[in-house]
Amino acid sequence: MGEQRLSRIAAEIQRELSELVRLEVRDPRVRLVTLTGVELSRDQSHAKVFFTTLGPPEEVEACAEGLSRAAGFLRSGLSHRLSTRTVPELHFSYDESIERGVRLSQLIDQAVATEGKPVQTVKAVKAAKTPKATAKKAAKTTAKKAKPKSRSSTSR
Repeated sequence: MGEQRLSRIAAEIQRELSELVRLEVRDPRVRLVTLTGVELSRDQSHAKVFFTTLGPPEEVEACAEGLSRAAGFLRSGLSHRLSTRTVPELHFSYDESIERGVRLSQLIDQAVATEGKPVQTVKAVKAAKTPKATAKKAAKTTAKKAKPKSRSSTSR
């Protein structure tokens, strides 16, 4: 089956599931949920549904459990809304890409805010903390090279 058709079906599943979750699911653990994507297997028997939640990080696991518990109900609702021969088994997975994107955005904003100011990297901080040790080590090495090696004069 063509990749384009699979992506169209996955997008349709995402739209319909979003509506079902918003309007039909009454589980209090499943609130403030956004379905961010659907990956459909080639034979359309399994769909991995990615979600995010606006709640605190502690509620993510409870939300995932609530969605998993509602999977049968959601699959049944999809069967009435989709015109496909089979309805995939739903597997829910938390989408961490949004959090990573927010974190990267914060780091970029921080870097832009400190533009023009010297930014210390971890290596720079370590190097700045240990210049004395490095200088002592270099001095010892130089002193060893500068000393003439004494030979024992036991030649016959």
